[in-house]
Amino acid sequence: MTAPAPDSLAAFEKAKGFMPVHEGLAFHRAAVEAAALGLPLLEVGTYCGRSTILLADAARGAGVTALTVDHHRGSEEQQPGWEYHDPSVVDPEVGLMDTLPTFRRTLHAAGLEEHVVALVGRSPQVARVWGGPLGLVFIDGGHTDEHATADYEGWVPHLAQGGLLVIHDVFPDPADGGQAPYRIYRRAVESGAFTELVPTDSLRVLRRTGPGI
Repeated sequence: MTAPAPDSLAAFEKAKGFMPVHEGLAFHRAAVEAAALGLPLLEVGTYCGRSTILLADAARGAGVTALTVDHHRGSEEQQPGWEYHDPSVVDPEVGLMDTLPTFRRTLHAAGLEEHVVALVGRSPQVARVWGGPLGLVFIDGGHTDEHATADYEGWVPHLAQGGLLVIHDVFPDPADGGQAPYRIYRRAVESGAFTELVPTDSLRVLRRTGPGI
């Protein structure tokens, strides 16, 4: 089955986050395909767990584990004064964003907690101590060049041959959005290590078919 379970799709549509439904369905199809390798599926950029629901649904179907990496303090554009800031996820005690409680409630409501391992920390630090192969790497974390490049360099070396690299918010036209995800997408294409599959708006899916990153 390539479509998410109806309860998972309903939970995705209800969850706080930014991925539109049609991109979410394409992401789920990629996750289902990658899960057939029998390896864990990893996303960078949990936020409140919207896309994690679809990753976990695919992982559940294949009997593998979904991994999600985030420090839960919010990316650049989610800080106070920026476009995507949400004061409802600010911890009033420390005055900083903390999306972890919302994420946990999201997974609980979706009935998917047992299929997800949440890795709470900064992506480069977690990548340095990760030792196993991955069937899918989904990059949807910080959108500066520094963060996107670190996510790419930290996690893509762990992607198994035949595994899928998925990158969100890829906008070739700078008028449509930030360019850091587009630049790591171009880096992947130009590396010769990937074969690109059909895109869905800002979602790009590439299969690892060779060495190099």
